[in-house]
Amino acid sequence: MMLTYEKSGVSIERGDEVVSRIKKIVPEIGDFGGFFPLELSGCKKPLLVAGADGVGTKIRIALDADLVDTIGIDLVAMNVNDVLCSGAKPLFFLDYIAAGKIDPNKIERIIKGIVAGCKISNCRLLGGETAEMPGIYTEGDYDLAGFAVGIVDDEMRLGAHKVREGDILLGLGSSGLHSNGYSLARAAMADKMTDSIQNLLAAPTRIYVQSVLHAIAETEIHSIAHITGGGIEGNLCRAIPKGLCAEIDSYSWSVPEIFRLIQEFGEIEEAEMRKTFNLGIGMILVLPESSVERAASLLESHGEIVRIIGKVKSGNGIEWSIGRK
Repeated sequence: MMLTYEKSGVSIERGDEVVSRIKKIVPEIGDFGGFFPLELSGCKKPLLVAGADGVGTKIRIALDADLVDTIGIDLVAMNVNDVLCSGAKPLFFLDYIAAGKIDPNKIERIIKGIVAGCKISNCRLLGGETAEMPGIYTEGDYDLAGFAVGIVDDEMRLGAHKVREGDILLGLGSSGLHSNGYSLARAAMADKMTDSIQNLLAAPTRIYVQSVLHAIAETEIHSIAHITGGGIEGNLCRAIPKGLCAEIDSYSWSVPEIFRLIQEFGEIEEAEMRKTFNLGIGMILVLPESSVERAASLLESHGEIVRIIGKVKSGNGIEWSIGRK
């Protein structure tokens, strides 16, 4: 019997079918590289801002519950929300999908989610790669990675360098776990999983691009933190300079039910919850007090849940003022 690529586990035909289906969704894809027309008018010193991220083990929830239709939104969100933190407008996105054995139907559903995420964030899906990798992944297993590029004028770039004592911390509500902490969540809920809990865990990551860019354009924002792995403590510190401290009022927002279920079922200490999950705050804007009212109004007009969750004071690091110590 002659050995073939197909017999070794890689099907050119399945790969071709995937490409054919993707071209029906995104007709401009298919060249060796993706092209993007760069418009630089009005930009004195343009900076490209790039980010790369995945969805972690949330893919396991999506696969087990056959809820892969929105995992592509998660993939886009994790990348464009990161790029957004510098004040950049996302321009384009690239994806990488790896599998033990390609299922064209499943890939098509994932790609449709990616396209939806790009539409929400007003960026272009420029291309990607789908890899069939037997021996690396088992049949039925998938992994996703994404890459986003945005643009910001250097004069408008946000960051810790702009933060001042007295600035306010404005928290934007999350849609759930987003795409972090799923290894702990799955371990905690292992024998408690129901359809309703799976749906809560699979809720797509919120994309903040349009609302936050609107706020940046109309008000003064100093710095932004995307609350991902490491929770508030592990991410807000990247948006606050040395010599200043972010004081957080932990009673200023309500923690969504899914986090309390995870904590209860897994018997997880509060400190472990804080350093693993976003606990209901998906993004934090650091801004002067004079901008708070206008920024909150603009953000709420886009459907954001907005809470004043703290302030910046002299010191270092993150300080929890009440509760959840």
